[in-house]
Amino acid sequence: MGTETVRTGASDEVAGLRREQRGWYFYDWACSVYSTSVLTVFLGPYLTSVADHAADADGYVHPLGVPVRAGSFFAYSVSLSVILAVVVMPLVGSVADRTGRKKRLLGAAAYTGAAATTGMFFLDGDRYLLGGLLLIVANAAQSVALMLYNSYLPQIAPPEERDTVSSRGWAFGYASGSLVLIANLVLYSGHDSFGLSETEAVRICLAGAGLWWGLFTLVPLRRLRDRGGREAGATAPGLRQLAATVRDMRRHPLTLSFLLAYLVYNDGIQTVISQASVYGSEELGLGQSTLIGAVLLVQVLAVAGALTMGRLARTYGAKRTILGSLVAWTLTLAAGYFLPAGAPVWFFVLAGGIGLVLGGSQALSRSLFSHLVPPGKEAEYFAAYEMSDRGMSWLGPLLFGITFQLSGSYRSAIISLVVFFVIGFALLARVPVRRAIGEAGNPVPQKI
Repeated sequence: MGTETVRTGASDEVAGLRREQRGWYFYDWACSVYSTSVLTVFLGPYLTSVADHAADADGYVHPLGVPVRAGSFFAYSVSLSVILAVVVMPLVGSVADRTGRKKRLLGAAAYTGAAATTGMFFLDGDRYLLGGLLLIVANAAQSVALMLYNSYLPQIAPPEERDTVSSRGWAFGYASGSLVLIANLVLYSGHDSFGLSETEAVRICLAGAGLWWGLFTLVPLRRLRDRGGREAGATAPGLRQLAATVRDMRRHPLTLSFLLAYLVYNDGIQTVISQASVYGSEELGLGQSTLIGAVLLVQVLAVAGALTMGRLARTYGAKRTILGSLVAWTLTLAAGYFLPAGAPVWFFVLAGGIGLVLGGSQALSRSLFSHLVPPGKEAEYFAAYEMSDRGMSWLGPLLFGITFQLSGSYRSAIISLVVFFVIGFALLARVPVRRAIGEAGNPVPQKI
């Protein structure tokens, strides 16, 4: 009887984890449309055009009296959004670990971002300041929500399953992005037949992403479970707890070494994602339909890329697979510098190369870091990870914006990003991940 009870309990626990994993996948399904339809495809070119409409004769807008070239306003807004996220994420992460109310905080952040994104329907005319404000709120909220979402990974998947579970999550996200992009492509390309102007079609696509985000967030909020916090019922920790988290992370220097490497190479990834559509429209002279099609190709291939790189990691280990992807990123981005203007075919070839490595490099980085987190401090440490993922990604957009402002060339701006992948590769290659996992107090998988 006792043995049967143990078996039944173990079976129920496995079934519970599987249910949580399926719910966890759906947050990627919910929020990825923001990254694809909003940040990658529509908002960059559209907000730039709104800023252009509001610009003076010299091509400058003046938010708060500061002269900013209209073509750099979107990049600067992205930078401000992630600086805000840097301030908020560690505080929310420590609250989540101390109180155990991770799911409630995830819902608050997700619906703040979804509401700001839905509000982009009202972005028209010369309202570039409204667009910048909504972008800052939505992007910062997404960073906070993703930090909480990622911190569930060590709790819902045993060490030997994390590469697979993480890769499936990314695959769900890219599948969702593909589906919504197809709908957006139909709406945007056929806006006349729907009785809409081009501007109205873009605004509907932006708002639709916010509604999708909010609707499907209901699934993970129903299926994920809160675990007990370290100090149940604790109030917000304030800056003293933030300082304590930083001091605790200094006790794990190898974890910090991985974060430094990830900060550098992921900065390049995030900047390519957010600025690629601006590069395609402004430098290469490609139309919006071509850009949507290219991003759709990225999404479709990223599903296969994430799952394939997850399988490669089981054979070669996550670290080696990530290093290989960084080589591919470097070569692909360098090739982008030489793309001829007005040639959609070559832009599609470049998009295909990005798609094959995009999902896998991000999914395996997330699962590798989950092994480096001390037990019981998942949200705090994933706050630091998300700061590397999003919060410190202001450097890339800032470099992109400054390079364009000084040179007036988007080609110079895009080639400047190669340095992030080269340095990131060198830093990651030096991290002894097996020793780092052991020093964090976690079991070392056979392949890592």
